[in-house]
Amino acid sequence: MGALTQRELAPGSDQNQGVWRFSDILADPEIKNRWEKVRQYFFLRESTYDMTNRCNIRCEGCYFYEGDKQFVSENSDLNAWRALMAREKERGITYTVLAGAEPSLVPDRCRVCYQVIPWGAIATNGLKRIPGDVDYQVHISVWGNDATSLRVRNAEHMLERQIANYKGDPRAVFVYTFTRENIQEVHEVMDMLSQNGCRVTFNMFSAPVGYDGPLRHDAESLHHTRRTAMELLERYPEEGLFSHYNIAAHTQPQGLHALYGCSYPRMNASTAVGLGRSFRQYRADLTWDRNAACCVPDTDCEDCRHYAAGSAIVTARLFRHATDPETFKAWLDYVDTYLAVWVRGYEKGKNLLDHLVMPPGHDFSPPDSHTAVRL
Repeated sequence: MGALTQRELAPGSDQNQGVWRFSDILADPEIKNRWEKVRQYFFLRESTYDMTNRCNIRCEGCYFYEGDKQFVSENSDLNAWRALMAREKERGITYTVLAGAEPSLVPDRCRVCYQVIPWGAIATNGLKRIPGDVDYQVHISVWGNDATSLRVRNAEHMLERQIANYKGDPRAVFVYTFTRENIQEVHEVMDMLSQNGCRVTFNMFSAPVGYDGPLRHDAESLHHTRRTAMELLERYPEEGLFSHYNIAAHTQPQGLHALYGCSYPRMNASTAVGLGRSFRQYRADLTWDRNAACCVPDTDCEDCRHYAAGSAIVTARLFRHATDPETFKAWLDYVDTYLAVWVRGYEKGKNLLDHLVMPPGHDFSPPDSHTAVRL
């Protein structure tokens, strides 16, 4: 049985006035099954940790080397890291995101985090393999083909080396970051990753504070990315961890804060509930600053379309999306994608929608003529 339509509603039902009850939305078995699947993971509570302020490459537009977090003296005491993780677990943190400059340079610290809190992910450039006994998801950043990586990231044969390190590794998710310059290259990169059986998700370059270089998106590149991402969804249904609502949410002229309101402390003054209460972003010296705490510190908030930010900001807006079956399906697709990208062992289901739905309360920017858009 499909979702209720206006003609199927009983006389006097709230939907006759255009209002859907949540119970009526869940009357669709397809929606209910996906809802029951994703809600099991609502216990996840994240914080992020800069494991080191060192890196083995230096990329244009890197957010880490903005602000003052790069200048701290990193703490190399494994007992101090273990104690921090124990305190984090005690205050209710169930999921760690290990980042910083380059976590693979300090595998012992990563291992300590995993031993205390077994749910998590590591953001890495992929040039040095993280030991297999650190059983977190491993997100490997890809910014284009090897020629672009040499120019922008100062690393030779980068994709080739990343694949050699992580081919066949069930932890690995390759994260292709769309910039203004590399949109067409994604086809070449996806072919290579697909041939090697690698899973892929997509990210949008989000400019660091003060950055106005060639990687920053403009209106034309956002439209180009939207068209390209739609093509990739059709061409790579197995390897691509993505949904139409990811595209809709991340390719608008507005950033995530303008579309949804950012949940992270840096932009959220409330300490009453959610990320405003629980989230911390620790620097490599194990200190943190609430005024700077977000999942990608020193990013220009107005330009933030980052996949990591969206995984918390969009998924936190359950009630905003539980307005009708189609909008709720879009949100479920996004949450299902987020869990497949971030949670070890979670298998993404088939997307419930095959077209774009706009974030509630906003209009689409002018759609591309060949894209089916339902408002």
